[in-house]
Amino acid sequence: QLVESGGGLVQTGGSLRLSCAASGRTFTSYTMGWFRQAPGKEREFVTSITWSGSTTIYADSVKGRFTISRDNAKNTVYLQMNSLKPEDTALYYCAAGGTLLPTNPNNYAYWGQGTQVTVSS
Repeated sequence: QLVESGGGLVQTGGSLRLSCAASGRTFTSYTMGWFRQAPGKEREFVTSITWSGSTTIYADSVKGRFTISRDNAKNTVYLQMNSLKPEDTALYYCAAGGTLLPTNPNNYAYWGQGTQVTVSS
């Protein structure tokens, strides 16, 4: 089970830190990803991190503003979001999957329920 937290309402330019805590099984050997879905839009890739943390990938829209990290001892993944923009408003999901095609949501077998991020202008 994956449980996201840390979402909320923030003004443009603000910051939020999302957490994704795993329980019931260990996800330390999985690639972890963050995706988001805005109303009326498809779910889109945000960022991913390999099990060791050695490789991260970011969508162009968040590069330089968002940072993904993980603490395998705590079975937790984080998403630090800075310089938030209204277009970052979405439901943010964390997911656990394999290492192939980490930008493709179909590659992920486990999903959380999501946490809402709203950025006001």
